[in-house]
Amino acid sequence: MEISIFNSLGDGDGPSLVDEYIETVARVAAEGFTTMWSAQLPWQLDLLTVQGLALRAVPDIELGVGVLPLQVAHPMLTAQRALTLSALAGGRFKLGLGVNHPQMSEELWGIPWDKPVRRMNEYLDGVQPLLAGEEAHAVGETVTTRGALRVSGISAPPVYIAALGPQMLRVAARRTAGTFTWMTGPTTLANHVGPTLREAAAAAGRPEGAVEVLAGLPICVTDDANGARARAAEEFAIYGTLPSYRAMLEREGVSRPEEIALIGDEATVADRVAEIGAAGVDEFVAYPFGDDETMARTRALLRKVSDPTT
Repeated sequence: MEISIFNSLGDGDGPSLVDEYIETVARVAAEGFTTMWSAQLPWQLDLLTVQGLALRAVPDIELGVGVLPLQVAHPMLTAQRALTLSALAGGRFKLGLGVNHPQMSEELWGIPWDKPVRRMNEYLDGVQPLLAGEEAHAVGETVTTRGALRVSGISAPPVYIAALGPQMLRVAARRTAGTFTWMTGPTTLANHVGPTLREAAAAAGRPEGAVEVLAGLPICVTDDANGARARAAEEFAIYGTLPSYRAMLEREGVSRPEEIALIGDEATVADRVAEIGAAGVDEFVAYPFGDDETMARTRALLRKVSDPTT
């Protein structure tokens, strides 16, 4: 199982956030991680622009967006931006897409959230030909994409989607590189996400290994487990209210997000990471949280379990 780092661009002062993000990418690369994923949150700066700067500044690391809400960007624009980043970085960019949540789509953007599977399929109908250098002619109910991009010689980034439910997992299996999950525990990954994804890929005639499970979870190596759980309860509280994550918590048999976070000392967290790997996860996208010292300790543990010789 590969291990990568997951983070957010952050809130606050714009110029300093950009500098801090590039510094974070540089530190993660210097520590030996090969991939870093970041979430595009509705209230933050444009992540892809900042990632373009980071990809130019920091060699030898891949960056991914996990995920870009498709409601706020037309497939043509997304293809343009994704190919631009791929060109800037020599193919070191990965694209994650998601339908986001009803509260954000409808309340923030005024865009209906109904028919999420149709929306994702129609979005892929538009964006995937464009990424492959082909003309798109996709007339849909929720989005229509026509035309082509006059670019060539650029590697198409792999596309992942935020798929948790069975229908969306089948879309991921048939059409993409896999799923990017968040707040989904090892039991659910082992018994629901992985089997549904891989069985659907096999049924679609795709070769073994064509799709991957990328699993994001909060992680904190600490001697104060109770304090870390209290912090997780506050920091990740929203995920206990969003229906898609609520369903995954219920599948896991827990009621609150902090119960699914990987928290404890080095031995405890190493065992939890091993459990994620045993659940059939291809890439563990670790979201370290806590203060600077705790997060450094967490990354050190992640480096150790990914390469026991270090």
